[in-house]
Parts: sequence; structure tokens; C-alpha cells
Amino acid sequence: MEDLFAFISNALGEGIRLIVDLLTGLFTHLDDAVDGLLNGLSGSLGISPSLLSLAILVFGLWLLWRGFRALMQRAIIAALLWWLVGLLVLGWLIN
Repeated sequence: MEDLFAFISNALGEGIRLIVDLLTGLFTHLDDAVDGLLNGLSGSLGISPSLLSLAILVFGLWLLWRGFRALMQRAIIAALLWWLVGLLVLGWLIN
């Protein structure tokens, strides 16, 4: 009877170890992929790969998107203003 419980606990331990190893590998490769994406993006734009620079990049793209949405609503003046502010932010960031 002891051998049965030893086998079950051994199999359970191996299963838990397998799950932990798979999740560790997944998150390690995911971290490497995100790091490569952010470094490639910041390198191609000529900005530093800091969190603040990437947040400003997202903010500038959001401003451009707001301009596009304003254009879809036929608010041409608002679209031009959103695009102007978005381009100012992105131009300041990329220079």
C-alpha cells in the first residue's frame, strides 16, 4: 500500500514540476519577445527604450487616432487640431 501512495505522490510531484517548468519557459520567452519588440521599436524610431518614451509614443498615436475619428464624424477642424497636436508630440519625441 505504501508503494501505491509513493507512486501517486511521485506522479503528482512530476506533474506539478512539468507545469511549473512549462510556465517558466513560457513567461521567459514572452519576456524576451516583448523586450525585443520594445527595443526594435524604440531603435527604429530613434527614441530611448524607457517606459516614459513609450508612454509618450502611445499618447501621440492616440492623438492621431482621435483626429481620424473626428474626421470620420466630419469634424474637419477638430481633426486638423488633433493631428497637429499629435504630430507635435510625436515630432518632439522622435527628434
